[in-house]
Amino acid sequence: MTSRGTSAAPTPAELRSALGAFASGVTVVTGIDGGEAVGFTCQAFASVSLDPPLVLFCADRSGRAWPRIRSAGRFCVNVLAERQTEVCARFGSRRGRKYDGLEWDVSRWGTPALRDVLLHVHAEVDDVHAAGDHDVVIGRVLQVAPGAEDRPLVFYRGGFGLADGHRRG
Repeated sequence: MTSRGTSAAPTPAELRSALGAFASGVTVVTGIDGGEAVGFTCQAFASVSLDPPLVLFCADRSGRAWPRIRSAGRFCVNVLAERQTEVCARFGSRRGRKYDGLEWDVSRWGTPALRDVLLHVHAEVDDVHAAGDHDVVIGRVLQVAPGAEDRPLVFYRGGFGLADGHRRG
């Protein structure tokens, strides 16, 4: 058995800074609730199971879009391409109309599918687990639709890209 020692847990700022060493892809999770398209930028996305086909994402419980997507029951994970930093910023902001001037389609599953992304993962909410200030959402995959052949948008150490001079978001 290992002793945890007497050091305090990291502060949120310390944890964010430390975990910035883990590069992640960037997605936008979208849904339609009450006839209105909603969505949010999400870096915490992963495959869970191939059989049955399951994915997960983590959503801030205090966000405005996630409760509406949960209510709708279906969502689309839009995997962003390297050139889509503006889309990332648009859906990561709490201000502005996220879909204004943006090209997108309604999928056969009734969810917004953003254009020119690398991949659409269409899913329905299967399970939700409370975890601190976030929900861990397990989605049952209904369809995957590969999109553009491009490099992924990667978030690393507070900016986009892996090169030493990565772009700030």
